[in-house]
Amino acid sequence: MAHIHLGEGAFPLWALVVWSLVGGGLIAVVVYRIRRSGIDSRRIALAGIAAAASFAVFQLNIPIWGGIHLNFTALVGILAGPLLGPIVALVVNVFSAALGHGAIGLLGANTLVNATEAVGAFYGFCLLRGADWDPFPAGTAAATLGLAAGAVLMGVIVVVSGVNGSALGRSDLTIAVAGMVALNLGVAVVEGLLTGLIVRFIASIRPDLIDVGVDRLAEVRA
Repeated sequence: MAHIHLGEGAFPLWALVVWSLVGGGLIAVVVYRIRRSGIDSRRIALAGIAAAASFAVFQLNIPIWGGIHLNFTALVGILAGPLLGPIVALVVNVFSAALGHGAIGLLGANTLVNATEAVGAFYGFCLLRGADWDPFPAGTAAATLGLAAGAVLMGVIVVVSGVNGSALGRSDLTIAVAGMVALNLGVAVVEGLLTGLIVRFIASIRPDLIDVGVDRLAEVRA
């Protein structure tokens, strides 16, 4: 849901380097964990389907305050897990940047934002299901919280980095970004509800795809 809609050269060079290194480091850790512990083939298939759906929805941009949209990264996290979730986030951002939706130089920052959404939703969903929540409220709450975390991180990255050529001072930039984050938090509630409905539907026809409770954590503790 959250995404930094700035053009090439918007961030200073040091910020591009820092976020690229951090984003690359995250993906390196994820790949290492996957190679060490392996991934259920069923989870890989779900990740592929979720990535296609995320990419398609992601291209529908609403031109409000720099652009808002849905991207279902929280759903990706719930279905694919916290290891494949960041991989899907990277893939979707790469293809989107290739189509001009997001700067290539911001791949690291945007991957961090969307990976936070996916991982946060995964852990939230596991904890809530472990507390005997039904799929719909668990999916809705987990997705909303994950997307909210991504929106806040997006705002922090922009404020910390600054924007080249902006006439706004740091305090004014913070206020403007806070408004953008608040708007994204509202959209997070809408996307959270949609995610909850999708999770409930999947649970009704293929409950084996929606694992219950803390058992889902085994794949990241291995």
